[in-house]
Amino acid sequence: MFSIDLTESAQLRPLEPWQAKEFLAHMDRARETVDPWIPWASRSHDLASATATLQRYADGTARDAQRLYGIWLDGTLVGGTMFVAFDAEVGNCEIGVWLEPAATGRGLVTRAVRVLIDWAFRTRGLHRAEWHCNPDNVDSSNVARRLGMKREGLLREAYPWNGKRNDTEIWAILAHEWN
Repeated sequence: MFSIDLTESAQLRPLEPWQAKEFLAHMDRARETVDPWIPWASRSHDLASATATLQRYADGTARDAQRLYGIWLDGTLVGGTMFVAFDAEVGNCEIGVWLEPAATGRGLVTRAVRVLIDWAFRTRGLHRAEWHCNPDNVDSSNVARRLGMKREGLLREAYPWNGKRNDTEIWAILAHEWN
């Protein structure tokens, strides 16, 4: 297994089904702040559902379609980043993130996403990386800005969640724009 240092005390590494117990404990700490933005957070409510969430991504990795990585701070899982979608043939991917409150404000998400984008463009030869977020999630939009992404549009009432239709902002960066 690999581990990439994000800071002296934070690492990015694969998040796999065998880590479901740790993932569930993390989701329990993060649920209140993650649930409004990431629908699968509330779906990981016990060990079986947490394992199923991680298994979906493991299966996606095996198909070269999705990937999931955790962010550990001082040895504790505090968040993560993922390729929500990864299409090497078309050359596009979508990246998503989450973080529990104890780890915010340290630049961990921005550093982790830089690793993913750099790998997608430089190693895998992808052309486009997208970022989708609810426009009310200002922290998420700010990460996209810090990464040099451009806001390409707004999908109005694009998906139902928590009893209402939600908008989605689309941000993206192209390989030739990546530093």
